[in-house]
Amino acid sequence: MIEIDGASLTLEQTAEVASGAQAGLAHSARARIERSRRFVEDIVARGEVVYGINTGFGALSDVTIPPDKLRELQVNLVRSHACGVGEPLLERAVRAMMIQRANVLAKGYSGCRSEVIETLLEMLNAGVHPVIPSRGSVGASGDLAPLAHLALVAIGEGEALYRGTRVKGGEALDAAGIQPLTLEAKEGLALLNGTQAMTAVGGLALLDAERLTDAADVSGAMTLEALKGTPVAFDHKIHAVRPHPGQIRSARRLRELIDGSEIRESHRDHVVDPRVQDAYAIRCMPQVHGAVRDSLAHARRILEIEINSATDNPLIFAEAGEVLSGGNFHGEPIALTLDYAAIAIADLGTISERRVERLVNPDLSGLPAFLTPDPGMNSGMMIAQIVAASLIAENNVLAHPASVANLPTSGNKEDHVSMGMTSALKFTHIVKNVEMIVAIEAMCAAQGLDFLKPLKPGPRLAEAYSRIRAVVPTLERDAALSSYIEQLVPVIRRLGEV
Repeated sequence: MIEIDGASLTLEQTAEVASGAQAGLAHSARARIERSRRFVEDIVARGEVVYGINTGFGALSDVTIPPDKLRELQVNLVRSHACGVGEPLLERAVRAMMIQRANVLAKGYSGCRSEVIETLLEMLNAGVHPVIPSRGSVGASGDLAPLAHLALVAIGEGEALYRGTRVKGGEALDAAGIQPLTLEAKEGLALLNGTQAMTAVGGLALLDAERLTDAADVSGAMTLEALKGTPVAFDHKIHAVRPHPGQIRSARRLRELIDGSEIRESHRDHVVDPRVQDAYAIRCMPQVHGAVRDSLAHARRILEIEINSATDNPLIFAEAGEVLSGGNFHGEPIALTLDYAAIAIADLGTISERRVERLVNPDLSGLPAFLTPDPGMNSGMMIAQIVAASLIAENNVLAHPASVANLPTSGNKEDHVSMGMTSALKFTHIVKNVEMIVAIEAMCAAQGLDFLKPLKPGPRLAEAYSRIRAVVPTLERDAALSSYIEQLVPVIRRLGEV
């Protein structure tokens, strides 16, 4: 059970819930939620005009709504904003959105009842997953369209996936024994205002990217061994005088991965191998992989602040007796950091593809052409490198930042938008492409190591080799490689653990 309190949710806990873990509301959060709600109800009772409570929204904020229309106002808001298009988000991303939105509401600054949060958690725990189209957010007043589709199911409308079947939202709630919400003043807006679509999609991709960076250390170390490269460039003294944390960590991992290698010992003597420096794709792995690590560490810090932040508008400061309108819903911090992370992971793919080229090119590798024992009759890994190059080309387009685009919306009231959801979707796509590039490198590196037998790599790389060979056999003659690459991707996601 993951308990949410509005302040301590982690990306790892989000991923646990995304994968099926149950969630509950911490007792410590309830007093804050109730105090905030009472303040909203007092405003309604006094007849004060306050944005988001008894007014229209966005460009219609100057329209005052009478008390007997406040429930209808909230339902209209949810219905009108449920305007997303495109393929639905995966269930994992939807569950991540739900736990993050519930957590933000649990901070107690949104003015909703605890029943709103409890309903989201009941839906999560029962497996009622709103169908949320992936396109439609500009990340300005939050992820309005995606969150509206989430809220639509909570009030018994829209569509949901329940036990693998797509049904009407009300039917899913009824089957799960959950009462649909009747939204009170401010509650529709509380459900819609926020950045939880971009943080959910981007956060899950970030966790994959972190694992992928560890895997790239492993595939890169295997490539170094297959090419009989020198690990001198990984010496700790080099990195101590340029102490970027990611660089130091990658250098240490690379040293540890090749420790105990018979292959390294076979060419340590300069008489046997006169090379003192390898190409940059080998020699500069700590600097490049390390820079990727540091960019992802920055992204993690920003995302974990965001998923525990009040991103509603207006915010209810009950103790101070204030309702303040601001812009915490603006997705710029997330948009910028996910664009940065996307660029970093795209470059991780670029350096991996360059190592693939060195493995398959006989002019660079010292190995049989395209890693086949019978080149000419067989093409070996020739096309695998071409596939990696095609993925690089796609990533080059996707890595263009979304956050520099601006298309004003809502009658020019929302005249600067973040495009953070686009950043999140692009980042996710790049991560998946680079997983395939690193899988191609691992496949080629394992094939390269076969030509060096009976010499063995170090124990950790031998374990990595065994995991790869459990999926891809040594290729003595040509075979269709597509299925091998696809099957290697799940292996890559855990390869950094060796």
